Amino acid sequence: QVQLVTAGGGWVQAGGSLRLSCAASGRSTTHTKIGWFRQAPGKEREWVGGVSWSGGTTTYADTVKGRFTISRENAEDPVYLQMNSLKPEDTAVYWCTARTGIWTTDPSRWNYWGQGTQVTVSS
Repeated sequence: QVQLVTAGGGWVQAGGSLRLSCAASGRSTTHTKIGWFRQAPGKEREWVGGVSWSGGTTTYADTVKGRFTISRENAEDPVYLQMNSLKPEDTAVYWCTARTGIWTTDPSRWNYWGQGTQVTVSS
């Protein structure tokens, strides 16, 4: 059982920055991973990236690589999604997710989902 609370959504101009946070509570193991997904209206849910339990490994979708940074200082701290150089196409609802097991970009394989937060990027 993992509960996720996402915060930090909002509105920014293109080229601006925004930081989302994800706090987790409940049972977890060292195999538990934190991921981020997003979904724009009328589009499929899309993998953004993720971080290993203690923050040692990160992975990103090509669409955000070089602009977004996922970090975690240690297993007791929140996960952060730092979004820089934002584009209008980044506009979406963003979710923090968790699963225990291998890395996968398939949203159906992620067991736990936060409430989601809206990110809007205006041109």
